[in-house]
This record gives sequence, C-alpha cells and structure tokens, in this order.
Amino acid sequence: MRKIIFSLPVTCSLLLVTFISPALAQTKKFEDVPGAVSDGVATIKGLEVIFFNIVAVSLAAAGIALFVILIIGGFKYLTAGGDQQAVQGARQTLTYAFIGFVVVVAAFLILRFVSVFTGVDVTIFRITQ
Repeated sequence: MRKIIFSLPVTCSLLLVTFISPALAQTKKFEDVPGAVSDGVATIKGLEVIFFNIVAVSLAAAGIALFVILIIGGFKYLTAGGDQQAVQGARQTLTYAFIGFVVVVAAFLILRFVSVFTGVDVTIFRITQ
C-alpha cells in the first residue's frame, strides 16, 4: 500500500510534464517581435520576448502548483481518519492553496483595472525606441 501511495505522485508528475509541453509552445519567439533581432544579434527589444515568456511560464507554474496543492490537501483530508490534528493540517493546506489562488487572480484583476481606468495596457511589456 505504501508503494502505491509513493508512486502515485511520481506518476502524476510525469503525466503533468507530458501534457505541459504543448502549452509551453504558446510562448513568443524573437522573430515575432519586430526589432528584436538585428543581423542575427539580439537587441534590447528582445527583453519583451523574455519578459512575456517568464510571465507565461510563471502563470502556468502557479496553476500547476495550485492543482498539486489542492490534490495534496484533499488527499490529507481524506486520509485523516478522524484525527483532529491531521484534519486541521489538511484544512490549513487547502486554505493556503485558496489564498494563493486569490492572490494570483487579484494581481491579474488589478492589472486589468489599471488598464481599463488609465487606457494603458499594462499587461503588455513594450520597449519603445
């Protein structure tokens, strides 16, 4: 039974890594941004691409972390077996996962509100020349 419990997270991780690959193909390339490459050499406009890719990967990682922590919290809750201390730990794990989700969503909404009220799209990083 312990062997199954320990092999389950490894199997899930491998499946997640397998299915994440197509999502990471959504990133920008240097060639997609005009002025990012000049005569085969990257320019300062290449920072736009790097910043966009970092944000995209970070949001994907936050979503995956939320999913994993929710699964762990649910598993802890199910296997608590009436032990109050274990139930408390599971609830705490689920609470932290929910708080993390709220922080990520709030950060995105704040950026959108700033964008709507000021008319400047702050969700897109651009370097002007």
